[in-house]
Amino acid sequence: MTINKSFIEPFLKSTERAAYSASLFKGKNDKIAADQAAVDGMRKELNKINMKGTIVIGEGEMDKAPMLYINEKVGNNTGEEFDIAVDPLEGTNFVAKNFPNALSVLAVTKKGNLLHAPDIYMEKIAVGPDLPKNLIDLDFSLEKNIELLSKAKNKKPDKLSACVLKRPRHNSIVKSLNSLGVKINFINDGDVSGAISVAEIKTNIDIYIGIGGAPEGVLAAAALKCLGCQMQTRLFFQNDEDKSRANKLGITDIRKKYNIDDMVKDDVIFFATGVTNGEMVKGIKDIGDYYESETLVLHKSSKINKIIKNKNKK
Repeated sequence: MTINKSFIEPFLKSTERAAYSASLFKGKNDKIAADQAAVDGMRKELNKINMKGTIVIGEGEMDKAPMLYINEKVGNNTGEEFDIAVDPLEGTNFVAKNFPNALSVLAVTKKGNLLHAPDIYMEKIAVGPDLPKNLIDLDFSLEKNIELLSKAKNKKPDKLSACVLKRPRHNSIVKSLNSLGVKINFINDGDVSGAISVAEIKTNIDIYIGIGGAPEGVLAAAALKCLGCQMQTRLFFQNDEDKSRANKLGITDIRKKYNIDDMVKDDVIFFATGVTNGEMVKGIKDIGDYYESETLVLHKSSKINKIIKNKNKK
């Protein structure tokens, strides 16, 4: 079930407006206000679209932040039914401190084609395009995954680069990568762009690995599906409350591994608009009564993969 390209423009406006709204808080040390502004801006634009939309991946519960919540209905209640995954502001701290790589992110599919993942943690491993199918696996040791990737890319492990979120929970991963001689590119935030980095030739990242948010995992899967990459995930439960959240969304097999086609089953459109300047896209630029934006837009069925630059009225 393909999505008509005509929907690109209205959804694009949603991430552009969210990014602009968040950009007003650059350097103001208030990540909650920046997140709230992004949510409000995105919600307002989504509700203008001729659709019956449902937010199936929301963001904010873990941080007690404002959110477009799971099962929230958006759109003007006419036309096609869509499932939507959102992260109105990925990198709240980046905006608060005016650091690079803050994004407003959205993915959309026809109804029933996105994994309904709870807002908990998720194990993730991702590699780029043009590799043997099912190359990597969360049940393999890190050493085995690196060995397989090394052979597939015809690169010695010490010529490989891994992207890892800098968190204490990843100390054992870091130790293993160091013992193998794999170069590590640490990121402080930005789980979606971190995973997507395996698809970008200029980043020179060969593998993304670690535990991050499940919402970001599904959003990254949407982008990586469009880019022909591989990703495998598994929900990571810290307590019984996490398991209860998953059960409420119909997830009963708590050890299930999800590949990209399990998380994003059919055609998908992905958007990532820059809030602050980053490696993927530039941030919002204020030009008087207008603002300029840059957005990475991916559409699987029409093979769209481009940066869209727009000038919008405030």
